[in-house]
Amino acid sequence: MNQRINEYNQPVGEELTNWEKRKLPTDMCYVGKYTIVKRLSVTHTKELYNAYKNSSPSNWTYLSDEPPQNYEAFEQTLLKKIESSINIFYVVINKETDKPLGIFSLMRINQENGVIEVGNVNFSDGLKRTRMSTEAHQLLAMYVFDELKYRRYEWKCDSLNAPSIQTAKRLGFTYEGTFRNAVIYKNRSRNTSWFSMLIEEWPIHNQALTKWLAEENFDDKGVQLQRLEEFKQ
Repeated sequence: MNQRINEYNQPVGEELTNWEKRKLPTDMCYVGKYTIVKRLSVTHTKELYNAYKNSSPSNWTYLSDEPPQNYEAFEQTLLKKIESSINIFYVVINKETDKPLGIFSLMRINQENGVIEVGNVNFSDGLKRTRMSTEAHQLLAMYVFDELKYRRYEWKCDSLNAPSIQTAKRLGFTYEGTFRNAVIYKNRSRNTSWFSMLIEEWPIHNQALTKWLAEENFDDKGVQLQRLEEFKQ
């Protein structure tokens, strides 16, 4: 692509003459083959508590929250998430059983520049490493790119959180660098790894996700025949 040059013979970025700030995320309900992603509400509290109660406490190592100790405390924590106007939380529901199995949010929302982040990902053991998990991320990205038309989708995590880093790369996010001593949480220091996906990159990742999620990509035991990365080659 030819570099744009201004009247002072300086290189400048691509011109966006028709740009308009993006809408805030709000209520939505996206239905996939295996999952439903919709706005988190109080109706999901009890089933989420059950899903988390039966999950490994290690799932909370890299989250700001702690594992739920009792229903009342969990309910109050979830209510704060539901009422938040900064982080917009969504729930992931098993389409077959209609039971919620995890949550994530859209956060650090920059409407003017079309930048948004997926974060607060807390998937129960019943959701992790399943087709539902992958599809849930696809559905949220579809909402961000195809409906809301944000142009940059971010993923950030503790630089020591290997599973999160692996997931980001697998889904198609590009590693951009690590911010050192970026956060203090749970009385410890965190370096934060940054990843992003751009709207012009989304179609190829979306196509690969759709092919990977297709029923013909799995045998009768539910084992994948081709890895997601192979559909991008």
